[in-house]
Amino acid sequence: MITLGFDTSNYTTSVACFDGTQGHNCSRLLDVKPGQLGLRQSDALFSHIKRLPELADRLFVHLDPSEVGAIGVSTRPRAVEGSYMPCFLAGESQAAVLAGALHRPLYRFSHQQGHIAAALWSAKRLELMKRPFLAWHLSGGTTELLLVTPAHRNVDARIIGGTTDLSAGQLIDRTGILLGTAFPAGKALDQMAQRSSSRDCFSVRVQDCRFSFSGLQNKTEAYFAQTGDADATARYALLSVISAVRRATLQALSQYPAYPVVFSGGVASNSLLRSRLTGFETVFAQPEFSTDNAMGIAVLTFLQEDGAWNREF
Repeated sequence: MITLGFDTSNYTTSVACFDGTQGHNCSRLLDVKPGQLGLRQSDALFSHIKRLPELADRLFVHLDPSEVGAIGVSTRPRAVEGSYMPCFLAGESQAAVLAGALHRPLYRFSHQQGHIAAALWSAKRLELMKRPFLAWHLSGGTTELLLVTPAHRNVDARIIGGTTDLSAGQLIDRTGILLGTAFPAGKALDQMAQRSSSRDCFSVRVQDCRFSFSGLQNKTEAYFAQTGDADATARYALLSVISAVRRATLQALSQYPAYPVVFSGGVASNSLLRSRLTGFETVFAQPEFSTDNAMGIAVLTFLQEDGAWNREF
């Protein structure tokens, strides 16, 4: 049996398939004009509608429709009441049409649940779906520290920390615009930071696993104005983010000792972050499955089928 997944986030259009062991994800970033920080929801929705047929053709060309057992889709950012974003309507509508045409069940998940599942699958740690753990969702729109527990062949994620204003991804993208990079700026800042050996860092205040990045944005702008060094500024911003994430994690681990800490979301693909978060059990998605993707949705869909949840991962 093969399951299909659809995810139409505010950054990426993606479709994926999963057979219980292996999977394949086809995705494409939404086009953003130079100097802009993202898209309006109406523009993102329109872009998804245009991109989905192209990506579906690439994914489906080698698939036998008779082998498709179920279809899954992300329909909202988080699995809580009131969580809504119009861009997810693009994936939901096309997934519903396909499920109806093939007479297959349709399962709906949150974008965040998909991120967590993609991280666990790509790190070969799907067994964590059956026990509590901590997870960071670090992306352009979200910087949340989560307490994750099993829930009906899925996961429940409760926020216990994170940013109170700007997300890590927003800070990185705004720093990128300051330094003249394209949007999204994550990869560019990662490369720039690797070219610098600076140890400069701003100590963000962390209390009860929570922190604010608005002050860091001001400090980063001032640092660049003072030094004129783009590479050092990129490193300064990233080291400051990593320091805040680390201290919030240690505070959480004082309440939940020995819990594994899973990292998902586009910011979690940053090489500096992955190398510096040590001293506790970390689970990182493969970089290609850290960013927005439909792979986790396809995995979650597979787990809904009879017998899948009870097998050894």
